[in-house]
Amino acid sequence: MRIGVDVGGTNTDAVLMDGRRVVATYKSPTTADVGSGIVAAIRAVLDASGLGPESIKAVMIGTTHFTNAFVERKRLLPVGIIRIALPAGKGLPPLMDWPEDLKAGVGGDVALVGGGREFDGRPIAPLDEAAVAEAARRFRAKGLTAVAISSIFAPVSPDMEERAAAIVREQHPDALITLSGSIGRIGMLERENATIMNASLAEMARHVVASFHAALAELKLDCPFFVSQNDGTLMNAETVARFPVLTFASGPTNSMRGAAYLSGLTDALVIDIGGTTSDVGMLVKGFPRESSVAVDIGGVRTNFRMPDILSIGLGGGSHVRPEQGPVDGSGEVSVRVGPDSVGYRLPQEARVFGGEVLTTSDIAVAAGLARMGDPSRVAGLDRRLVTAAQAEIRRLLSGAIDRMKTSATDLPVVLVGGGAILVDGTLPGAARIVRPENGGVANAIGAAIAQIGGEVDRVYSYQELGREAAIAKAKEEAAAIAIRAGAAPGSIDIRDLEEVPLAYLPGGAVRIRAKAVGDMAGI
Repeated sequence: MRIGVDVGGTNTDAVLMDGRRVVATYKSPTTADVGSGIVAAIRAVLDASGLGPESIKAVMIGTTHFTNAFVERKRLLPVGIIRIALPAGKGLPPLMDWPEDLKAGVGGDVALVGGGREFDGRPIAPLDEAAVAEAARRFRAKGLTAVAISSIFAPVSPDMEERAAAIVREQHPDALITLSGSIGRIGMLERENATIMNASLAEMARHVVASFHAALAELKLDCPFFVSQNDGTLMNAETVARFPVLTFASGPTNSMRGAAYLSGLTDALVIDIGGTTSDVGMLVKGFPRESSVAVDIGGVRTNFRMPDILSIGLGGGSHVRPEQGPVDGSGEVSVRVGPDSVGYRLPQEARVFGGEVLTTSDIAVAAGLARMGDPSRVAGLDRRLVTAAQAEIRRLLSGAIDRMKTSATDLPVVLVGGGAILVDGTLPGAARIVRPENGGVANAIGAAIAQIGGEVDRVYSYQELGREAAIAKAKEEAAAIAIRAGAAPGSIDIRDLEEVPLAYLPGGAVRIRAKAVGDMAGI
C-alpha cells in the first residue's frame, strides 16, 4: 500500500494504491496552506479505503513549493558564490544573465578563485585554498548562510569542489553548501546557475521537508516519504532537503508517468489539462522525453535534467471572452480562451457554480460534455459562442501537438487531468484519443508508481578506455547512484544511454549520459 499526492496550482490530488491497483482517489482545490491540503488529501483516501495508517508502506509527494518560490521570488536566501575557474573562467561573471530583481535578491557575494579541470580530469590550475578560505570568512561576516560552489568540469572530477566545501565548513560551520557537480550537467554557466538557484532555496527546503514530516506524524503514518523529481523518479527526504531544484517541473512529469501507466502506452503524446494550464509532452519508453536544450526557469538558464514540456494557458478555469459578433444574431462569433484563469477559485467564480466568470468548464457543461454545478445557468448561452469556444480549444491543443511532434506522423494522444472534459471528439494531429480510467488523478498515480533513479553525465576517453569499457563504466556509476538513493540492487534497469562524440577534443573524447532506474528497496 502506498499513497501518492500531487499538489498543483489549482487542485491537490491523492491516490491510494495496493501494488498497481487503484484503491481510492481524491481531488480538491489546493489550499493556501499547502501542508494542510496534503494532510486532508491523505486523510480522505485513508477514510475512503477504510484502512488504517499502519497499512501504508510509503508516501510519495509531488510539490510545486520550490518552483513557485523561485518564479515568484519569495523566501529566497542571498547566496555566497564561489567559482573555481581562474585563470580560464573570468570573462563571463556569475549571474550576468539573471533578471535584475532576482540578481539583487540572490547575489549576496561573488568570489572567483583559481582552479578547475580539463574535460579529461587534468587540472587547469591548482585550487587556490587561501582564496576559498577568505571568501568563506567574508560570507560569514556578511551573514550569508547559503553557499554555491562551481568548478570547471566538476561532473568529470568533483574533488576541487569537495575540497573547497571542506574549507568553507572550517571557516563557516553554519553554511548550507551546494556543489554544482551534484546537480547540473556539463556546461559551466548553466550548471552554475542551477547551483545558485538550489542554494537560494536551501533554508526553505529544510522547512518544507520538516513540514512533510510533521504532516505524516499528525496522520500517524510511520513510513518513509519520497518526493518526485523532474525526471519521473523519486528522491528521499534527505535528498530533497539538499537538492530542492530537482523537483522543478515534477508535476507534469508525474502526469506523464501516470498517463503511461493508466493507458499502457510507452510511446505517445500526453496532454495534461489542469485548471490553469495544459502541459503537453512526449512519452519515450514510458518516461518523459528530456529537454535537449538549456531550460529557462524564472528567467534563468539551467542545464539540469528537465522534461521537454510545452505549457499553454488553457485549463478548466480559463476565461472565455467573446471578441466580436453581430448584434442581430447572425454570422460567426469570435472568442478568446485563456491564458488567464480563475484557478483554484473555479468552484466560486464559474457560472455553473453561481459565479459571474464564463470559463471553459461552463462551455463544457453547455456543450453536454460534463455535468457539474447548475447546468441551467449556462443553458441560455448562444450556441455559436459555445461552438466557437470549442473550436478555439481544439485549435490551441492541436497547435501544441504539432509543436511537440518530431515528425508529421500522427501519434496516439493520452488525455489526462481534470480538464480533459474540455475535449470533444478527436484532435488534428492525433491518431487516436485515449482517455484512461482515473485519468483525472494521473499526476498522483505517477507519483505513487515512481521509481528511484540515478544519472551520470561525463566525458570519457574511448582512446584510453575503449568504447565498451567506457559505456559499462557509465552504466555502473548510474546504477550505483540509484542504489545509494534507495533503489533495490536487483531491480536496476538502464533506461537511457546517450553518446555524443566531442570531435573538438583530443583522445577520442565522448560525452556519455546514462540513466538508471529501480524499484524502492524494501517496499
